[in-house]
Amino acid sequence: MRRPNRQAHVFSLSKINIQSFFMAGIAFIVMTFLIIAMLTTADNHSRFSSSALHDWTGQMQSDWFVHLLGAENRYFLDALEDYSTPSLTTAVLELATNMNLEDPRTFLGRELPGFSGFDDTLVVAGQGTDFTNTSIESAPPTEEVLREQTGADNPSEEGEQEERSSTEMADEEPIIHISHAHNREAFHPEVEGKEDLHPEENIVKVGEYFADAFREYDLPVEVSDDDVTGMLDERGWDYSRSYDLNREIVEGAKEEHEELEFFFDLHRDSVGREHTAVTINDEVYARTFFVVGEDHADYEQNLEVATEIHNRMEDKWPGLSRGVLTRGGAGVDGIYNQDLSPGAMLIEFGGVDNTYEEVYRSADALAEVLQEYIYEELEEE
Repeated sequence: MRRPNRQAHVFSLSKINIQSFFMAGIAFIVMTFLIIAMLTTADNHSRFSSSALHDWTGQMQSDWFVHLLGAENRYFLDALEDYSTPSLTTAVLELATNMNLEDPRTFLGRELPGFSGFDDTLVVAGQGTDFTNTSIESAPPTEEVLREQTGADNPSEEGEQEERSSTEMADEEPIIHISHAHNREAFHPEVEGKEDLHPEENIVKVGEYFADAFREYDLPVEVSDDDVTGMLDERGWDYSRSYDLNREIVEGAKEEHEELEFFFDLHRDSVGREHTAVTINDEVYARTFFVVGEDHADYEQNLEVATEIHNRMEDKWPGLSRGVLTRGGAGVDGIYNQDLSPGAMLIEFGGVDNTYEEVYRSADALAEVLQEYIYEELEEE
């Protein structure tokens, strides 16, 4: 009777093991390079950073983290009314789908247009302000409307485009810069029909009036009247890149004027008059709203300034400011060029149904508050 060849069997097993280890090593190297490639080539919103980890874990219910800590220290569980451990199935569902079974908004937010507004953080709510009437950006112009407006802007038979330059005080270096990323946002009572965007009657007029109000307080200011919407069309850029193009304008102004410190991007909100008009001392004002982009490291500085201005306005004109909100994440710009300076703000002046007269009153009021704040900052410097 022949004995089995154990040496051959052992050698065969060893060969299989070696092949398995070799293949596992190759797979590990490939996966490592793939992960590194994803981490280094992703944009700022997608990279695995502390903020990304915060957003990821933020999708989970806080009870889970309390229970994890409570496993080591029972005192943490005293903060919970219900000591039962959350369902593991629920936690996996939340991580995999970003849907919270206890919050119906998470089922609808990515499906219904405009519902993503609930992702905004209403830091300070003015009178009557809640998540149902927060700031809404204007819809991009249709190709037909843009084509008609572009033709109206360039009546020259020779087809030469007149360059629109910035106006400024010639005697002093400006310290305030006013721009309009959505420069064609219009007010319905001031235009024929119900046009949301207009090449001439638009938010730029508010910027020019706002600048004159600052000049009354001897503050030098520069106003950008660049046609951002028209420039986007010339470059073939999508309307969502308005802030990218406006950034070029602001950065150019900073290079030209080193004293610039305060940057105001003026907009017109898209909500109705019932939310954007208020009567104070028998006069109607267009309400303001401060929007802070939270997708940059120092946004809390911008938030602090916006909150301070809101509070000062409430002291003088209660109800004039609709509040302060932070906005970021997918689907929005999330920076609004506010990373260029702690003194940068995005200000919504009124809505589609306000008149110039109402908006100008608000511009006067806000300029009065801002000039006090600006002079205080200049004295500290």
